[in-house]
Amino acid sequence: MAKIQFLQLPVPPPSYFAATGNVPLAAASLASCLESKDDPVKGITASVISPEDTDSLGDINLIDRICKEGPDFLGLSLYLWNTERSLYIANEVKKRNPEIQILVGGPEVNEDNPYVLGETGFDIAVSGEAEHNFRTLMKSLLNKESIENVENIAYRKKDGSLSAFGISSPANFPLTDFPSPYTTGHIQVNPKRSTYLETVRGCKSQCTYCFYPKSSQNLRTLDIKETIQLISNLKEKGARELVFLDPTFNHRPGFEAFLDAIAEVNADGQMTLFAELRSEGVTPKLATKLRKAGFNRIELGLQSVNEETLKRVKRYGSPDKVAEVAKMLAGEGIDLLLDLIIGLPGDTPDDVERGIHFFLEHGLGEWVQAFPLSVLPGTSMRKDAAKEGLIYMPTPPYRIIQTPNFSPDALRDSVYFAEDLLERRLDEFPRPFLCDTITGIADRFDWYPEDSIQGVTIRDRLLEPGTRHQSVWFHPVSLSKDLSQIQNLIGKKIEREPFCTMDFVIELKEVPKSNEIKSLVSLLESKRNSYLSKTLAYRGENLQHRLVFVIPEGNVSFRKWCQSLDGSESYLVYQTISPSEISKIDADVTHFYLLKGDQITETDWNFLKEVMDPETISFSSRVMEERWCIEVLGYGEI
Repeated sequence: MAKIQFLQLPVPPPSYFAATGNVPLAAASLASCLESKDDPVKGITASVISPEDTDSLGDINLIDRICKEGPDFLGLSLYLWNTERSLYIANEVKKRNPEIQILVGGPEVNEDNPYVLGETGFDIAVSGEAEHNFRTLMKSLLNKESIENVENIAYRKKDGSLSAFGISSPANFPLTDFPSPYTTGHIQVNPKRSTYLETVRGCKSQCTYCFYPKSSQNLRTLDIKETIQLISNLKEKGARELVFLDPTFNHRPGFEAFLDAIAEVNADGQMTLFAELRSEGVTPKLATKLRKAGFNRIELGLQSVNEETLKRVKRYGSPDKVAEVAKMLAGEGIDLLLDLIIGLPGDTPDDVERGIHFFLEHGLGEWVQAFPLSVLPGTSMRKDAAKEGLIYMPTPPYRIIQTPNFSPDALRDSVYFAEDLLERRLDEFPRPFLCDTITGIADRFDWYPEDSIQGVTIRDRLLEPGTRHQSVWFHPVSLSKDLSQIQNLIGKKIEREPFCTMDFVIELKEVPKSNEIKSLVSLLESKRNSYLSKTLAYRGENLQHRLVFVIPEGNVSFRKWCQSLDGSESYLVYQTISPSEISKIDADVTHFYLLKGDQITETDWNFLKEVMDPETISFSSRVMEERWCIEVLGYGEI
C-alpha cells in the first residue's frame, strides 16, 4: 500500500506565544478526496502532518520526521507565507530520500511564478483547484502510467527540467463530490483553534489584485441543507469559532435563508463566526440576522477611498456604502476588520491619508488595517504589472517596492502616517522570546566564553536542532573579544535551520561599540532570504532573525547609551529589572524591560498592564510571559 503525506505549514507568527491560525484545510481536503465513497483511489493511504507538529517543530526535526516515516509521496500546499520554507524542506527531503515523489500545489503554483517553477526540489506541480485532477494524477502515478496529458500539471522531465503545464481545466466539480476532511478525520476539531470551512468556491468579483478570479469564476456552493449538516457536525465535535473561507460570503444564493438556518443551529451561542462580506446588498435586516447567527467579526474591504482606483482594479463599490454597512454591523455589536491597501495602481499617498481620515470621520478608526500591496502570482495585476509601472519583490511576500506614484520611502511613510493618525502600530511587533530554559524543550540555547575551552562539543550543543521559535543567548565577558566567535555561531545557527525564528540575545557587561553593533546588524541583514525576514524590511525590522541586547539595571553607562537611541534601530535593548523595582518604573520614559523572577504581585501586574506599553514588557518566567501574551496582548488561537 503506497503512502502519501501532506504538509501545510502555518503562517509564521511574530512571537513565541502568538497563534499560527494553523488549520491545514487544503492538505486535508486533498487527503479526503482520495477517499470518495463512490470512487475511492485504491492502493494508497493518506495522512496530514498535524498542526501541533507543524506549529512546534524546527526545520531539522520536521525534515527528520518526514524522512523517518518515508512516504512514497509528499504533497506540499504552498501559500504566500510558507512557500520558501516548504521548498527548502522539499529539497532537503529529496537529498535524503530521492525516491520520494514530491508534489507542490496551491495559489503559488502558477505559470507566472518563475520563482517557484525555477526550484528543483519537487517532481510535479499542480495548478488551480486540485481535487478532481489530483485524483486523476494519483491514479496515473499508482498505475505507473504517463502523466503527460493530465490537466493543470507540470512534471519533472528526465533531463531535470520542468515541462509546460498541461491543458488548463477550470474547476467546475460540485463541492459534494468529495467528503469534508472533518468527517474523514484528516482534520480534528480543536476547541482551542478556529475551525475553517468552505461552503462556496469561486467569486463573482474581478478584483485584479486577487487570485480568485483566475482560480474560479464559477460559483459553486454546498446547499443550505448540506452546509447546516456540516456545521451541526462541527458543533457536536466541539467547534467554538467557525471561520468561513468563502471568497465573498454574502454572494451565495439564498443568503438570508442561510443565515436563518445557521441561527437555528447556533441558537445557544456556542459558536462565534467570522466571514468576509461585500458591503453591497447588506441591509439593516441582514446585519441583525448576521448577529443572531453568531457572527462576532466581519471583514469589509474598502481597499481605497479613490473611486477611480477602485474601477481601475475592478473592485468597484462605494466608500460611503462601506462606511454605512460598517456602522450598521458595529451597531449590532459585531467587531470589524476594515481593509485599506497601500500602493494600488492609480492611488497616491494623499489617497491613503484621505482613506484613514475617511474612517476616522465615520468613527471606524479602531478597526482599520492598512498594509502595502502584494502583487500575487495568478492575478491580473501581476500580468499587467509592467504596464502599470509596478516594481515588486520577485519572491514572497511579493510586496510592492515602487509604483509611479509611490517611491519606496513614500510607501513606508504612508504606513507610519496611518499609524500616527490611528495612534497604534499596524504591523505585528517582532516580540523576542526571552524566557528561561526548561528541561525537555529545545527552544533556548546558551553560550558562555569559557565553553570554548571544551572545544567542538559545546559548539555542537548550540547547533542542535531546535523548535520553530528559538532564542540563542550569548554571555560574553567582553563583546569585543568574543564578537568574531559570536558572529560565526550566529551564521552557523541560521545555516542549520534557516527558516526557524531566532532571537539572538547578547547579555552585555559593557556598552557595545557602534562598529560592533553594525557588524552584527549587517550579518543578519545578509540573511534576509525568507518571507518572514522580508515582510517588515521596509520599516527596517526582521521578523525572523532578531538582535536583542540585555543590559543590567541601574548602570549609569548603559542608561546614557539607551538615552542616545532614537527608536529607529533594527535591534532591541531590554533592561533587566527585578519585581521589587516595578513600582519605580517611569512610564513616561520608553524602555524595554525584562522582568526577572517567577512571581510579581497583582498590584504590580495591574500597574504594568494599565500604565505601560504592553510590548515593552517581557518576562523570564514562561508562566508569566504566556499569561501576559494571552491576557494583555490578546494572543491565543481563538
